[in-house]
Amino acid sequence: MICTSIQNRNLEEIFALLDSGAVEMAEIRLDRCPLSEADIEALFSGTDVPLIATCRIAEMASGRPGSSAVAVAEERLLAAIRAGAAYADLEIEAPALTAKHVRDACRECGTRLIRSSHDFRGTPPAVALQATLDRCLHFGADIVKIVTTAFSPSDAALVLSLYNRDGVDPSRLVAFAMGAAGRESRLECLRLGAPFTYAALTAGETTAPGQWTAAEMEARVGGRRWRLEEPVAMPSSKSFAQRAIVAAALADGTSRLEGYSPCGDNESALAAIRTLGAEVAFETSGKDSAGGNTLIIKGIGAAPGCLPADLSIHTGESGFLTRLLIPLLAALGSGPVRVTGEKTLLGRPLAGAHDIMASFGVRLYPEGNGGGPQAEADERQPDAAEPVATVARTTRRKEDCYLPLTVGGPLLPGRADVNGKGGSQLISGLLAALPLCGEKSVVYVHEPKSIPYLFITLDVLKQFGIRIGSEMEGDAAFMETQDWALCSGITFRIKAGQRYQAADFRIEGDWSGAAPFLVAGAVFGDISLSGLDTASLQADLSVMDILTEAGASLSQLEGETPSTGILHVQKAPLRAFDADLNNCPDLFPAVAVLAAFCPGESRLLGVNRLTHKETDRAAAIRDMLTQMGVPVRIDDDEMAITGMSLTQRLLTGRLLKGGRYTSRGDHRMVMALRVAELGADAPVEIDDEACVAKSYPGFHRAWAAVRAAARQGIHPSETTAGNPA
Repeated sequence: MICTSIQNRNLEEIFALLDSGAVEMAEIRLDRCPLSEADIEALFSGTDVPLIATCRIAEMASGRPGSSAVAVAEERLLAAIRAGAAYADLEIEAPALTAKHVRDACRECGTRLIRSSHDFRGTPPAVALQATLDRCLHFGADIVKIVTTAFSPSDAALVLSLYNRDGVDPSRLVAFAMGAAGRESRLECLRLGAPFTYAALTAGETTAPGQWTAAEMEARVGGRRWRLEEPVAMPSSKSFAQRAIVAAALADGTSRLEGYSPCGDNESALAAIRTLGAEVAFETSGKDSAGGNTLIIKGIGAAPGCLPADLSIHTGESGFLTRLLIPLLAALGSGPVRVTGEKTLLGRPLAGAHDIMASFGVRLYPEGNGGGPQAEADERQPDAAEPVATVARTTRRKEDCYLPLTVGGPLLPGRADVNGKGGSQLISGLLAALPLCGEKSVVYVHEPKSIPYLFITLDVLKQFGIRIGSEMEGDAAFMETQDWALCSGITFRIKAGQRYQAADFRIEGDWSGAAPFLVAGAVFGDISLSGLDTASLQADLSVMDILTEAGASLSQLEGETPSTGILHVQKAPLRAFDADLNNCPDLFPAVAVLAAFCPGESRLLGVNRLTHKETDRAAAIRDMLTQMGVPVRIDDDEMAITGMSLTQRLLTGRLLKGGRYTSRGDHRMVMALRVAELGADAPVEIDDEACVAKSYPGFHRAWAAVRAAARQGIHPSETTAGNPA
């Protein structure tokens, strides 16, 4: 990225520049700008543009005693850090105590520390440059800045040779030379992997000899910044919507579900509850951000045995809906219930379904492999007095379980230990069904995965009158951090004889649908989203943590509540990251594209959760990135992706490769491919884009605004950069 140095401007003038889009990143020269401490706080807390706080002690010393200059520089840097500066630049010559204070503040506030060295006399030998680099790293640098003065091309080449040293991470080094002979090195450092370089706002405002203007440098780099002016409204969360639809259908009375937006899986849920006997109507208020629909559902007052005999129910292409309904059909059915599906769902095994349902006396009879209610001669019938956990060991079937199948109940309450390694969806179904039974149940889940989704289930059930106790367990690290990834088991305690009650329920926005837009803003431009709740239980909320870890710039305006305001993300210098996606596998495609634009090797855990999605999603991501020219490897449960910044890709001609791609019928892959296209050398053609309707029918319409903004772009010469307020 190009960092524009801003000097000799007051607060109002600086804000005008930042708001205009004139700069994508800025260095605020606190030693040269007439800013009070209150101004500094307002500035560094009032923008999403990545800002570097710089206050040169040598500059502050002019007209001040040395100790006073140090104190003032430290005060200004600390004020900027505490207000939210993305970076703080402290010269390596700063006194040790000042360096400690600044370093500690950076660690406390999440500011990245730049330790810088400037040589205005010339360019020292290679050994001295290496010593300076080592010294900066030793004294706490997240990023090292080494700038010398070049009197010949060989001087500039010597500074740039630091990027080729063994053990040097280019994404943590900004090294170039001043002077006419060093001018090209300011651009070349980006080509070699520097996270950013420095440019002047205008030709008359250079901060050092040989400096480019931002407009000149962006013209050489290529590409155009862009900003999406209007917030994109996110659709309702499919995770919440499907759970609420089914809960409302089971209730006695009429429920209102506000904020509903249709998608293939949600519509399958509505069709399924109509089959159960629920009545569905729509009310359009025009107030909701993603369609204005309110669902009005009159429930069936569910109780064991309430469903008619010989019932057949269709779940479309929704794996979650299928798994949610299987335990409920076993609990409510007056006989075997047939479950059918369509498209990719027919080829996706219901992992662990036989074993988990057998733990509660339920048998699943997939069609086409000899199963069926009559094919029981070789299986012992459970003794009514025998513990359910014992029955599980005698009724397991080894075959994979596919739709169509028949569910043979009834669901027997009791105590069981189930394996959560295959995911949370069938367990969510048990949590929805067991409260309806005549005796209490205790479900212990070991090796739990997708834990946030289980708590979404508990949250929705609570809204409809169902109470379930839960206890999580883990080692000392889990007890200290409460990190879901460290949880080793969950116990659910379920009271018997509960009944669903009608409720009014607001469906929140969808974080999985938001992920592609957030990644696009972080890598390529500037995007705002509405309809999201940053206090959500949705597992895909983790995309915010991942983007923050990667260096993205995010903020949220206050809305009706502190957690529901407009969310904003914009381009910033990115870095490689590690992410555990076991609890949020739907993020994998979009996060993989993010990793392709983060310099270095990013590692994503959770590959084994991707095998039985709409496709083998791990293979699909690997093949997509390989075709695009991004190094990727899979080692058991880890995917490692070697990325490169967008700026470096532009300068080296290593943009992602466009062309024809397959989505493999996977809606998440369509979205990821569209994000990747923004950084590709040619358009991306996708064989099947209609599959996106499974979760987000309005995606293409919303994405059209992103593509239009990216095509139009912003160039510095088109902004007020040269005409400050």
